[in-house]
Amino acid sequence: MKTKMKMPALLSGKYRGRTVSYSIVLVSWLILEVMMHTGNLSSLFTSLLVPVCCYVVAAIGLNLNVGISGELNLGQACFMSVGAFTAVCLSGSLGPAVPSLARLILSIVAGALVATVFGILIGIPVLKLEGDYLAIVTLAFGQIVKSLITNMYFGIDSNGFHFSFVDNNVSLAAGGKMLLNGPMGATGTDRISTFTAGIILIILSLIVVYHLIYSRSGRAIMAARDNRIAAESVGIAIFKTKMLAFGVSSCLAGAAGALYGLNYSTLVPAKFDFNTSILLLVYVVLGGLGNMTGTIIATIVLVLLPELLRSMQDYRMLIYAIVLILIMLLTNNETIRVWGQKLKNRFMTKGGAAHGRES
Repeated sequence: MKTKMKMPALLSGKYRGRTVSYSIVLVSWLILEVMMHTGNLSSLFTSLLVPVCCYVVAAIGLNLNVGISGELNLGQACFMSVGAFTAVCLSGSLGPAVPSLARLILSIVAGALVATVFGILIGIPVLKLEGDYLAIVTLAFGQIVKSLITNMYFGIDSNGFHFSFVDNNVSLAAGGKMLLNGPMGATGTDRISTFTAGIILIILSLIVVYHLIYSRSGRAIMAARDNRIAAESVGIAIFKTKMLAFGVSSCLAGAAGALYGLNYSTLVPAKFDFNTSILLLVYVVLGGLGNMTGTIIATIVLVLLPELLRSMQDYRMLIYAIVLILIMLLTNNETIRVWGQKLKNRFMTKGGAAHGRES
């Protein structure tokens, strides 16, 4: 009888977090779709829907890296930029001859794959470091990638692709199109990203991350995070587990960047700088390390908050900073943590008792 009472409670605890995450995303999508179709959502907030989805996906990937794997990554914007400009170049190369939906899917997949390759290449030297050293090196790699993209020129015409680096020596034939124009970035991009595509990408990201966390590989990643020596003593390959988390994180960032890049007609490399990586880290920390539901909520609130405070004009960013400080103080308050744990335990106890009566 004890086994019957404990097993449902254990399973419900395992799936409760992911159920809440999926529910928040789907309910938000339904409400916002209704508001858009009924004209109750302003054009400002409508324009923010896709970027919010992109930041949520990138933050989920970063939380896998920082919260689950325990590696401080300050180069998440680097992988977003790789995915964004890969998607922009592929979409522009395919042209209007390919339907928008097919272009969007292919571009997101390509952006995710290229970002994964970059993540693996960067991860080989980076993941041999720990702590502050790893954070500094990922930050440096992010700046290197941004500088490389800033100095790239890429175009297409009837004669094929044309590429130049540092100096713009690209000469296009009549009817050709410049896809990447150095510091000016990508211009004239077809805006094919949609809010529904963003929601689907969030759902897929959650599926990937949750399945990884609760798999054998996920347990190995967390074991390596908690105690490296003990993990090695039982045969866990530390480098491989860290590389897995780093690769998945960069893949999700690349997919998010691809969706983001195809949401704007003009996109400059400077958008994906150090500040963007710090913002993503703030979303993860305030949402809770390893807490995907908290990351989703924190990202949505902190992306929309500056726009909600726009009427405050000069005091907008001051209020935003105060809100950040208050959230950090509240989430790190021991009394609130104890109270929340007691509430959670009481809820789980009631759930277990209910299952016991049913059995």
